[in-house]
Amino acid sequence: MKYILMIGDGMADNPVPELGGRTPLQAAEKPCIDALAAKSRLGSVRTVPRSMPPGSDTAILSIFGCDPCRYFTGRSPLEAAGCGVPVEPGCASYRCNMVCLEDGDQPFERKIILSHNAGSIDGETSIAIITQLCEDPEFRAALDAAGMTIWPTPSFRHMAVQKGGDIQGIVLKPPHDILGRVIGDYAFCGNDNAKILWNLMELANRKLEHLPLNEARRAAGKKPANGIWFWAEGTAVQLPDFAARYGHTGSVISAVPLVHGIGALTGLKRITVEGATGEVDTNYAGKLQAAKDALLAGDEFLCVHLEAPDEATHNGSLRDKLLAIRQLDSLIAAPLTAWMEEQGMDYRLLLLSDHKTLMSSRTHDGDPVPYLIYDSTRPQPCGLSYTEENGEKGPYVDKGTDLMGLLFEKT
Repeated sequence: MKYILMIGDGMADNPVPELGGRTPLQAAEKPCIDALAAKSRLGSVRTVPRSMPPGSDTAILSIFGCDPCRYFTGRSPLEAAGCGVPVEPGCASYRCNMVCLEDGDQPFERKIILSHNAGSIDGETSIAIITQLCEDPEFRAALDAAGMTIWPTPSFRHMAVQKGGDIQGIVLKPPHDILGRVIGDYAFCGNDNAKILWNLMELANRKLEHLPLNEARRAAGKKPANGIWFWAEGTAVQLPDFAARYGHTGSVISAVPLVHGIGALTGLKRITVEGATGEVDTNYAGKLQAAKDALLAGDEFLCVHLEAPDEATHNGSLRDKLLAIRQLDSLIAAPLTAWMEEQGMDYRLLLLSDHKTLMSSRTHDGDPVPYLIYDSTRPQPCGLSYTEENGEKGPYVDKGTDLMGLLFEKT
């Protein structure tokens, strides 16, 4: 038996006026997923504890069976593990986004944040820009004074580690939560280190504003990567061993360091696919082939994570969110399940959105999301398609940490 976890990040939503009051899951064409749902246990699950902020960090920890109330020390340590970046005891880590801020000579705090990912900047350019910033003598000196090291990654998601960084009581707003707003209204606060981080971002904006690479991006009609943004602060973390708990080994396929990090910290293998961007242009064919290769190589458990629906929603693109859901269906779910059946592989599949990401606000929401569990050896006909509304008609799981036990039939 093979056990498959398939996550369409942020694809669940609330009704959207532009879709006639339907959700993207209701409106998108997804014949394979709907056919699976019709023969599945279909229900809804609360992946984010009521006491915690909604996000992929808390939600995916839950899905992997790790109670966020116990194990969550911040998002960035999980991402650091996915990038191979060491976070030693006594250090603080942060996500360091490349962002696009409003052009102009106005004070830093009066600028508006236009994009949390610098216009979906490609990895090669992102690395070049952050490298040039860190090589600037004045910025390098400021990093040294702060005890900070920035580790580039091939995306807009860089990592930062700060020796002795104080995050007690600090408030750092996620950039995707304040798109289109004046950043000074969300100035970092809570302790003295907050001002140090804010000053680093202000200096970075001055250094990046007229960087030749950014001028070239403007000339090409692209958003400049003229800012950095620290957030997702945390400290070193250890997670329980996956194989010891569930009796199976396996791998994680994702374009997102967070998901790779959770997998790595639980003892699962990381599979990185060239050209996997986390957007609708990701290398779906490469991810599909990587999944087949892992299963043929003997993996008993496999997680396939698709970030594109979430990024499309943060970018405010309903068209791309619908496209991402269709792509998950036609380019991953349909060919993978058909191939497993051709191979004579018995399998159980858990498919869900880790959390809702709302087109109305372009931010995350912690309400329950629909899930399906399909068993190729024992279909459970319910006759329903995979939507938020239909999920509410089935079994409700109040703790997302119970899902993995359901997949492995240990709960």
